[in-house]
Amino acid sequence: MFKCCIFDMDGTVSDTIRSIAYFGNKSLAEINLPPIDTETYKILVGNGAAILVHRMLAHYGCDTEENFNKVFPKYKSDYDADFMYLTEPYDGIMELLKELKARGIKTAILSNKPHSTAQKVSDIMFGDKLIDICRGETPEVPIKPDPKGLFLLLDEFGLTPDECIYIGDTGTDVATGKSAGAFTVGVLWGFRKKPELEDADAIISHPREILSFLD
Repeated sequence: MFKCCIFDMDGTVSDTIRSIAYFGNKSLAEINLPPIDTETYKILVGNGAAILVHRMLAHYGCDTEENFNKVFPKYKSDYDADFMYLTEPYDGIMELLKELKARGIKTAILSNKPHSTAQKVSDIMFGDKLIDICRGETPEVPIKPDPKGLFLLLDEFGLTPDECIYIGDTGTDVATGKSAGAFTVGVLWGFRKKPELEDADAIISHPREILSFLD
């Protein structure tokens, strides 16, 4: 019996791609690089802010230490200063979370976004009544697909992996849930396409479909 649902953030519960693209392109302008289109950002994201910036620079063939040290701090500081800009929950997410709480299901977010930013986004968008715990990237916890962050959340809930549904929109999320031994659900409304999610235990196209695994 599943007792908790743990969600990825970007591309799963929160639609942040326009925000990421905006701040990414603003930081690229720091070294006079042109903007990258929003659809391309859907491929670049998913493994934390540092790797995102490396991929942005590699897109232009200029991923040097000097460029990274100019672009990365700009991206982090600007994003953190206006973290809700162009960000909103996906359709159906608020209703899903309310129903999960009504059923007594624990809820959490596990993100590769820097922890301070992820926590602030979660607090404003969902509050502590809909999301019990939000965990982002910290120096102590490796980014996904390492399952350590997922195990820490389960420990806080006092639950085991077989009591958990892990939900995300990328192959990184599927690999995280699989390596932890959780039931994995890939979502089609996020940043990646179905072929990347085919190792998941289930693939869904609307948030309410998660409830079927609890019936």
